[in-house]
Amino acid sequence: MKRLIGIAVLIGVGVALALVARFGLSAVIQALAALGWTGFLLVAVFHLGLFILMGASWWLLGRQRPEAELRNFVWGRLIRDSASEALPFSQLGGYVLGARALTLSGVSARFAVASTVVDISLELIAQCLYALLGVALLFRLEPRNHLVIPILAGLLAMSVLAGGFLVIQARGFGVLERMGAALGARWLAGRAHLVQELEREIRAIHDHRLMLGLCLLGHFFCWLGNGVEAWLTLRWMNVHIGVAGALVIDSLLYGMRSLAFFLPGAIGLQEGGYIMLGALFGISPPAALALSFIRRGRDLAIGVPALLIWQLLEGWRAVRGVTQR
Repeated sequence: MKRLIGIAVLIGVGVALALVARFGLSAVIQALAALGWTGFLLVAVFHLGLFILMGASWWLLGRQRPEAELRNFVWGRLIRDSASEALPFSQLGGYVLGARALTLSGVSARFAVASTVVDISLELIAQCLYALLGVALLFRLEPRNHLVIPILAGLLAMSVLAGGFLVIQARGFGVLERMGAALGARWLAGRAHLVQELEREIRAIHDHRLMLGLCLLGHFFCWLGNGVEAWLTLRWMNVHIGVAGALVIDSLLYGMRSLAFFLPGAIGLQEGGYIMLGALFGISPPAALALSFIRRGRDLAIGVPALLIWQLLEGWRAVRGVTQR
């Protein structure tokens, strides 16, 4: 599997480089320069605000627990996304590190894993709703576009999987136990009795229906915020399209990325997706590539410092563990 992922990454990098060569490096740099460092800083600050909302949505699943503090869930979410975007991991690796970061704050590993599973499911459902909004807007703006039907088919399949995943959690089957074990194996030391405790923890989370609904709503607003961020970024690059167009591009692009969850950072796919979707609204290929690179730069600017801090905390924890023996 690691070899296949490595090959996919190399192909993705090759595709991205080929696109830059095809449309001209100087044109891409010119589009990047239009944003400037001030604009890039504003994009990063806006995205940090989304992390607070994403962390708060996760926190709602455990807000009744005395050890659950909002800041710790925001931090865990930051590590989750940073690992997925700034490290050569698939999204699954980010989920593991995000839950691990939460345990360092005093939250039990069992609840960290269980709440991660539920949070991922609700975020996926919110993304399906966001993608559905994008398709509706695309149909309204471009009713004869040939992409509407295949996108709807993919969205339907994605929605069925997301809904089925949530039903499995609520009812509890062996699939859930194996998933919990896989996510928790890194720090639960493979202790079999904890797998059943994970299932009970997930069921307990599902008992709080209001919190599930609020978490889902929070994630939906996060996705909307991501689309607004894309619109603002394009405006600061002097590329003027409507908010609806930006929402279409962003929602469908991230839908494509979710289908390629095994590919670290969706390298190559993201660049090609921005070019294809941007063309629907008159965005030039260099500007579309620049938007993709800005978002990758944003992820690195936020993710690398966060991961370095997390490593320092892990190191300090290990040192304390040695000295206390």
